[in-house]
Amino acid sequence: MAFFSVLGAVVLEHLRPLRRPLPHYQHYSRLLQYIEHRLNAGEYSHGAIAWALAVLPLIAAVWLVYVLLDGVSPLLGWAWNVAVLYFTLGFKYYSDDAERIARLLRSDDLDGARALLAGWRGGDASAFSADDLARVTIEQTLAASHRQMFGVLFWFVLLVPLGPVGAVLFRAASILSRRWTASRGLFGIFAQRAFLALNWLPARLTALTYAIAGNFEDATYCWRTQAESWPDPEEGVVVAAGAGAMGLKLGQPVTVAGESVWRPELGTGQDPDADCIDSAVSMIWRGLVIWLAAGLLIVIAGWVS
Repeated sequence: MAFFSVLGAVVLEHLRPLRRPLPHYQHYSRLLQYIEHRLNAGEYSHGAIAWALAVLPLIAAVWLVYVLLDGVSPLLGWAWNVAVLYFTLGFKYYSDDAERIARLLRSDDLDGARALLAGWRGGDASAFSADDLARVTIEQTLAASHRQMFGVLFWFVLLVPLGPVGAVLFRAASILSRRWTASRGLFGIFAQRAFLALNWLPARLTALTYAIAGNFEDATYCWRTQAESWPDPEEGVVVAAGAGAMGLKLGQPVTVAGESVWRPELGTGQDPDADCIDSAVSMIWRGLVIWLAAGLLIVIAGWVS
């Protein structure tokens, strides 16, 4: 069931990829704003309650629909898995953005590439050079591949007896960790800790996937020695491994709002260009093929036994 659900969702996303703005994400964002407005009194316990209210009813509803549909027909349960995975994966619209930035860089349209990257990641990219744009785009692509695909798939497969609960749990926790950051004070700490707990193992499996899909020795070296220096060490695990696997130098200072922002160097080898963006997307899809191949082998082994 898990393998064919993932396969169905991946095929559906390729045939009809989601496009921003995402209505379901916008509705959920408004709900989060309402919950925070009502409950954020600057206390850790309030953040924990708010997180529970934002996540538990959602996954309970997803599970209940799965139970009802699967009780009628396993085919309906499978269709519900595919539908929920389709709306929680969403890496394709980020990889499409990355490939558009690569095309703009090849045509020397730096202003267009800056505008597209700024709309994707937020913040100011108006002073980014072509090298900066290539580096930051690859970093964003590697990080998004984990949050939007590999982490979702890991938790979906792990909790597949509950239907698509795992996929929703990971995506909701990921969104909350981005919205309720440490800047929210004590209120945001629970969201950070919850996602850290959910993300620890999937982040390392994603890093291992990049190592297998690229240069294994360099990927594991960068993962071990450089990840902790990244502002978000868990994201650093993914980005450092991806940089090492591709033989690229990522990170390094960039200019934002007229000021130089220091960032540690990740990876080894050459500075990236527009073609390296496409190579990063290709490596991520190779990683997905590795996961699908492993899942297929497990299915075949089950049939044989």
